[in-house]
Amino acid sequence: MRTTVGIVGAGPAGLLLARLLHRAGIDSVVLESRDRTYVEQRQRAGILEQGTVDVLRAAGAGERMDREGLRHDGIELRYAGRRHRVDFPALTGGRSVMVYAQTEVCKDLIALQLKEGGPLLFGAEALAVEGAEGDRPRVRFRYEGREDVLDCDYVVGCDGFWGVARKAVPAELTRVFERAYPFAWLGILADVPPSHDELVYARHDRGFALLSMRSPTVSRLYLQVPEGTDPAAWGDEEIWDELERRLETTDGWRLRRGTITAKSVTPMRSHVHEPMRHGRLFLAGDAAHIVPPTGAKGLNLAVGDVVTFARALVHLRDTGSAALLDSYAETCLSRVWQAERFSYDMTSLLHRDPAASPFEDRLQLARLERFATSRSAAADLAEGYTGFPFEAAAPGGTPRS
Repeated sequence: MRTTVGIVGAGPAGLLLARLLHRAGIDSVVLESRDRTYVEQRQRAGILEQGTVDVLRAAGAGERMDREGLRHDGIELRYAGRRHRVDFPALTGGRSVMVYAQTEVCKDLIALQLKEGGPLLFGAEALAVEGAEGDRPRVRFRYEGREDVLDCDYVVGCDGFWGVARKAVPAELTRVFERAYPFAWLGILADVPPSHDELVYARHDRGFALLSMRSPTVSRLYLQVPEGTDPAAWGDEEIWDELERRLETTDGWRLRRGTITAKSVTPMRSHVHEPMRHGRLFLAGDAAHIVPPTGAKGLNLAVGDVVTFARALVHLRDTGSAALLDSYAETCLSRVWQAERFSYDMTSLLHRDPAASPFEDRLQLARLERFATSRSAAADLAEGYTGFPFEAAAPGGTPRS
């Protein structure tokens, strides 16, 4: 099998890349180890930055998102029983975010790829990426019980933290930057309308809580819990009681309760793998970087990566210049590190470290008060939350303004 771009992984990054390349007239093949049902049902991110929304629309994949997604023009910060709204459009010149689950993004992109795009092979397990240093890299994979080879001009690894793509980068060339946090998120899905029309981020002495949603009838909520927590150890009423404590306000606001349909625990970590390119292998999304979910950056960072790669490949085809491809890692990492900074800041702002001193607790409250009283501080938060620009690099590697 032969193609221009071999894409390993059919998460939102791999699927969007295939869509962008198809629209540009560049062929690709997508290999996904899981079946279609699994990809369309795995619960992950739910917040799309303004730039991600714009890219999906431009790619012809925004119709259902615009019909069913929930535009959010702000978030609410809660601390010491008080509520403060951060108004995104007022602070960013009109930018907002969209609540639209990753599962739905994947469904939309899968449908488009199967209808209009190149091959998308579910149940195709990538075994190794080989020959990345040369001009004919290949992906060895297992499909329908037999091994095969996908010969490519380029390989893009969108196969996540545990995938094979990153392993093709020689260890002696690799630098890893990471931080593990001493807490995790206990997340639930519940069949109950959201208790607030925007996301609520709550800092409490007992730990962080987040009120989110997946639709007008389905709520998504999270509690900070110790690292390694077993979700089965928490009873349903115990979860609701704890959410009520941490989200409580002094103005009589009430939390709606409903049937919990799913529970899971998400570890919290920051991770960046450098380089994001090795020869003709390019890493994107979780294969290259992971952020704690507090800043809603994971899916959006992956989108930025594949937009950068697609633009660079089109530039090479149209001009003969490989300058944008050569600056892929530099361009992506500039955005990645800003997102890592933002996610770290949000995490340290809102979560209570088990080893925190009273001094550190008061600093958290002072920082939150700063967002409530300073327009410039609130604008910095709003700009980070709604997303950093998807910048293409100019020839020579200099980011465009």
